Amino acid sequence: MIRVLVADDQDLIREGLASILDKQEDIAVVATASTGADAMRQARAHHPDVTLMDIRMPGTDGLEATRQLLADTPAPTRVVVLTTFDQDDLVIQALRSGASGFLLKDLPRQQLVDAIRAVHAGDLRLSPSITRRLVDRQRQRAAQPEQLTALQRLSEREAEVLQLIARGKSNAEIAAELFLSESTVKTHVGRILGRVGARDRVQLVIFAYDTGLAD
Repeated sequence: MIRVLVADDQDLIREGLASILDKQEDIAVVATASTGADAMRQARAHHPDVTLMDIRMPGTDGLEATRQLLADTPAPTRVVVLTTFDQDDLVIQALRSGASGFLLKDLPRQQLVDAIRAVHAGDLRLSPSITRRLVDRQRQRAAQPEQLTALQRLSEREAEVLQLIARGKSNAEIAAELFLSESTVKTHVGRILGRVGARDRVQLVIFAYDTGLAD
Protein backbone atom coordinates (compact mmCIF):
# COMPACT_ATOMS: atom_id res chain seq x y z
CA MET A 1 0.00 0.00 0.00
CA ILE A 2 1.37 3.41 -1.03
CA ARG A 3 0.82 5.92 1.80
CA VAL A 4 0.16 9.44 0.51
CA LEU A 5 0.00 12.90 2.07
CA VAL A 6 -1.92 15.57 0.14
CA ALA A 7 -0.90 19.20 0.78
CA ASP A 8 -2.92 22.00 -0.84
CA ASP A 9 -4.40 25.19 0.59
CA GLN A 10 -7.65 24.92 -1.40
CA ASP A 11 -10.18 22.69 0.35
CA LEU A 12 -11.92 21.58 -2.84
CA ILE A 13 -8.71 20.53 -4.58
CA ARG A 14 -7.27 18.86 -1.48
CA GLU A 15 -10.42 16.87 -0.83
CA GLY A 16 -10.85 16.02 -4.51
CA LEU A 17 -7.31 14.66 -4.77
CA ALA A 18 -7.75 12.63 -1.60
CA SER A 19 -11.00 11.19 -2.92
CA ILE A 20 -9.44 10.16 -6.24
CA LEU A 21 -6.46 8.50 -4.58
CA ASP A 22 -8.42 6.72 -1.87
CA LYS A 23 -10.39 4.89 -4.56
CA GLN A 24 -7.21 3.08 -5.69
CA GLU A 25 -6.67 -0.38 -4.23
CA ASP A 26 -2.95 0.21 -3.70
CA ILE A 27 -3.04 3.83 -2.44
CA ALA A 28 -4.16 5.22 0.92
CA VAL A 29 -4.26 8.91 1.87
CA VAL A 30 -2.91 8.94 5.42
CA ALA A 31 -3.15 12.72 6.00
CA THR A 32 -3.89 16.08 4.38
CA ALA A 33 -2.44 19.54 5.00
CA SER A 34 -3.35 23.10 4.05
CA THR A 35 0.02 24.81 4.60
CA GLY A 36 3.67 23.95 4.11
CA ALA A 37 4.28 23.92 7.85
CA ASP A 38 1.30 21.61 8.35
CA ALA A 39 2.61 19.34 5.57
CA MET A 40 5.91 18.97 7.41
CA ARG A 41 4.14 18.16 10.68
CA GLN A 42 1.86 15.61 9.03
CA ALA A 43 4.74 13.99 7.13
CA ARG A 44 6.79 13.59 10.29
CA ALA A 45 3.78 12.16 12.12
CA HIS A 46 2.50 9.77 9.44
CA HIS A 47 5.64 8.95 7.37
CA PRO A 48 3.96 8.92 3.93
CA ASP A 49 5.68 7.23 1.00
CA VAL A 50 4.69 10.04 -1.36
CA THR A 51 3.67 13.64 -0.69
CA LEU A 52 1.65 15.66 -3.20
CA MET A 53 2.82 19.21 -2.56
CA ASP A 54 1.22 22.43 -3.79
CA ILE A 55 3.66 25.33 -4.28
CA ARG A 56 1.59 28.38 -3.34
CA MET A 57 0.51 27.93 0.28
CA PRO A 58 0.32 30.38 3.21
CA GLY A 59 3.44 30.79 5.32
CA THR A 60 6.01 28.16 4.42
CA ASP A 61 5.51 27.44 0.72
CA GLY A 62 5.70 24.04 -0.94
CA LEU A 63 9.27 24.47 -2.17
CA GLU A 64 10.65 25.24 1.28
CA ALA A 65 8.57 22.44 2.80
CA THR A 66 10.01 20.07 0.18
CA ARG A 67 13.58 21.12 0.99
CA GLN A 68 13.05 20.59 4.70
CA LEU A 69 11.19 17.30 4.36
CA LEU A 70 13.80 15.78 2.09
CA ALA A 71 16.56 16.81 4.48
CA ASP A 72 14.91 14.69 7.18
CA THR A 73 16.13 11.23 8.10
CA PRO A 74 15.50 8.39 8.03
CA ALA A 75 14.00 7.58 4.61
CA PRO A 76 12.17 10.83 3.78
CA THR A 77 9.01 10.89 1.72
CA ARG A 78 9.20 11.29 -2.06
CA VAL A 79 7.65 14.59 -3.15
CA VAL A 80 5.57 15.30 -6.25
CA VAL A 81 4.92 19.00 -6.79
CA LEU A 82 1.40 19.52 -8.14
CA THR A 83 0.60 23.06 -9.20
CA THR A 84 -1.16 25.37 -11.65
CA PHE A 85 2.13 27.24 -12.22
CA ASP A 86 4.52 25.85 -14.86
CA GLN A 87 7.18 28.57 -14.77
CA ASP A 88 10.66 27.31 -15.56
CA ASP A 89 12.24 28.77 -12.43
CA LEU A 90 9.72 26.97 -10.20
CA VAL A 91 10.42 23.67 -11.95
CA ILE A 92 14.17 24.07 -11.51
CA GLN A 93 13.76 25.07 -7.85
CA ALA A 94 11.51 22.08 -7.19
CA LEU A 95 13.92 19.61 -8.78
CA ARG A 96 16.90 21.14 -7.00
CA SER A 97 14.95 20.80 -3.76
CA GLY A 98 14.81 17.07 -4.43
CA ALA A 99 11.28 16.66 -5.78
CA SER A 100 10.70 13.46 -7.76
CA GLY A 101 7.98 14.95 -9.92
CA PHE A 102 6.45 18.19 -11.16
CA LEU A 103 2.90 17.91 -12.48
CA LEU A 104 0.24 20.41 -13.51
CA LYS A 105 -3.19 20.23 -11.92
CA ASP A 106 -4.95 19.91 -15.27
CA LEU A 107 -3.55 16.43 -15.92
CA PRO A 108 -5.96 13.47 -16.26
CA ARG A 109 -6.59 11.63 -12.99
CA GLN A 110 -5.10 8.37 -14.28
CA GLN A 111 -1.83 10.14 -15.06
CA LEU A 112 -1.75 11.41 -11.49
CA VAL A 113 -2.30 7.91 -10.12
CA ASP A 114 0.33 6.47 -12.46
CA ALA A 115 2.79 9.19 -11.44
CA ILE A 116 2.39 8.39 -7.74
CA ARG A 117 3.05 4.71 -8.43
CA ALA A 118 6.07 5.54 -10.58
CA VAL A 119 7.57 7.96 -8.07
CA HIS A 120 7.01 5.45 -5.27
CA ALA A 121 8.99 2.96 -7.37
CA GLY A 122 11.88 5.42 -7.61
CA ASP A 123 11.18 6.99 -11.00
CA LEU A 124 10.85 10.63 -12.06
CA ARG A 125 7.64 12.12 -13.44
CA LEU A 126 7.33 15.50 -15.20
CA SER A 127 4.45 16.89 -17.23
CA PRO A 128 5.27 16.56 -20.97
CA SER A 129 5.25 20.32 -21.56
CA ILE A 130 7.72 20.80 -18.73
CA THR A 131 9.99 18.05 -20.03
CA ARG A 132 10.16 19.68 -23.47
CA ARG A 133 11.14 23.05 -22.00
CA LEU A 134 13.80 21.53 -19.75
CA VAL A 135 15.28 19.67 -22.69
CA ASP A 136 15.44 22.90 -24.73
CA ARG A 137 17.02 24.68 -21.77
CA GLN A 138 19.69 22.01 -21.33
CA ARG A 139 20.53 21.90 -25.03
CA GLN A 140 21.68 25.50 -24.79
CA ARG A 141 24.31 24.52 -22.22
CA ALA A 142 27.71 23.15 -23.19
CA ALA A 143 28.94 20.02 -21.46
CA GLN A 144 31.69 20.55 -18.88
CA PRO A 145 34.99 18.65 -19.25
CA GLU A 146 34.32 16.66 -16.07
CA GLN A 147 30.95 15.60 -17.46
CA LEU A 148 32.53 14.27 -20.64
CA THR A 149 35.11 12.42 -18.56
CA ALA A 150 32.34 10.87 -16.49
CA LEU A 151 30.50 9.87 -19.67
CA GLN A 152 33.55 7.91 -20.82
CA ARG A 153 33.40 5.84 -17.62
CA LEU A 154 30.09 4.32 -18.65
CA SER A 155 29.97 0.94 -20.32
CA GLU A 156 27.96 0.54 -23.52
CA ARG A 157 25.10 -1.08 -21.58
CA GLU A 158 25.13 1.66 -18.93
CA ALA A 159 24.94 4.29 -21.67
CA GLU A 160 21.90 2.51 -23.12
CA VAL A 161 20.21 2.47 -19.73
CA LEU A 162 20.96 6.16 -19.20
CA GLN A 163 19.47 7.05 -22.58
CA LEU A 164 16.25 5.31 -21.61
CA ILE A 165 16.20 7.03 -18.22
CA ALA A 166 16.47 10.36 -20.05
CA ARG A 167 13.41 9.34 -22.10
CA GLY A 168 11.46 8.94 -18.87
CA LYS A 169 11.41 5.14 -18.84
CA SER A 170 10.88 3.32 -15.56
CA ASN A 171 13.13 0.46 -14.48
CA ALA A 172 10.48 -2.04 -15.52
CA GLU A 173 10.14 -0.44 -18.97
CA ILE A 174 13.93 -0.38 -19.41
CA ALA A 175 14.14 -4.04 -18.43
CA ALA A 176 11.51 -4.96 -21.02
CA GLU A 177 13.17 -2.95 -23.79
CA LEU A 178 16.68 -4.29 -23.16
CA PHE A 179 15.57 -7.83 -22.28
CA LEU A 180 17.04 -7.61 -18.79
CA SER A 181 15.70 -8.38 -15.35
CA GLU A 182 14.48 -5.44 -13.32
CA SER A 183 17.07 -6.19 -10.63
CA THR A 184 19.83 -5.98 -13.26
CA VAL A 185 18.52 -2.59 -14.38
CA LYS A 186 18.51 -1.38 -10.76
CA THR A 187 22.15 -2.47 -10.49
CA HIS A 188 23.03 -0.55 -13.67
CA VAL A 189 21.24 2.57 -12.40
CA GLY A 190 23.16 2.43 -9.12
CA ARG A 191 26.46 2.14 -10.97
CA ILE A 192 25.58 4.99 -13.33
CA LEU A 193 24.74 7.26 -10.38
CA GLY A 194 28.15 6.52 -8.88
CA ARG A 195 30.12 6.89 -12.13
CA VAL A 196 28.68 10.29 -13.06
CA GLY A 197 28.39 11.61 -9.50
CA ALA A 198 24.61 12.10 -9.65
CA ARG A 199 22.29 12.12 -6.65
CA ASP A 200 19.14 10.87 -8.36
CA ARG A 201 17.36 10.26 -11.66
CA VAL A 202 16.67 13.96 -12.13
CA GLN A 203 20.39 14.69 -12.23
CA LEU A 204 20.91 11.72 -14.55
CA VAL A 205 18.43 13.18 -17.04
CA ILE A 206 20.19 16.56 -16.96
CA PHE A 207 23.58 14.87 -17.32
CA ALA A 208 22.37 12.89 -20.35
CA TYR A 209 21.21 16.03 -22.14
CA ASP A 210 24.24 18.10 -21.12
CA THR A 211 26.62 15.55 -22.61
CA GLY A 212 24.58 14.93 -25.75
CA LEU A 213 23.93 11.29 -24.85
CA ALA A 214 20.20 12.02 -24.97
CA ASP A 215 18.80 13.71 -28.02
